Amino acid sequence: MTGAAISLVIAVGVLFAVGFDLLLQRSLIRVVVGFVLLGHGANLALLLAGGAGGRAPLLGGGDDRPAADPLPQAMALTAIVITFGVTAFLLALAYRGVLMQDDDEVRDDLEDRRVGRDREDEE
Repeated sequence: MTGAAISLVIAVGVLFAVGFDLLLQRSLIRVVVGFVLLGHGANLALLLAGGAGGRAPLLGGGDDRPAADPLPQAMALTAIVITFGVTAFLLALAYRGVLMQDDDEVRDDLEDRRVGRDREDEE
């Protein structure tokens, strides 16, 4: 592996780690940012899986390199569109939550607390 590929693998790891950490927060805006970071990490991982660049698959030309695989690029483009749609939906949910509750923090559910206490009592 080259130094650039190793640094991109580390960047994917950092994006996934920070994204998952933000997804576990109670603030809805942090959840949205965590989802966006996970999407960027997934796109970068897809492009890394495509391997080294090559010549254009359809145009040919006088290049002696093998043709580039267009599938990872198509998958990354699809992932970008899906991430954009889900991000817009999550932002709308967060905005609605702020309008309804005057803050973006997810509150505890009383039923969840009761179930947690019952499980502790069983153990």
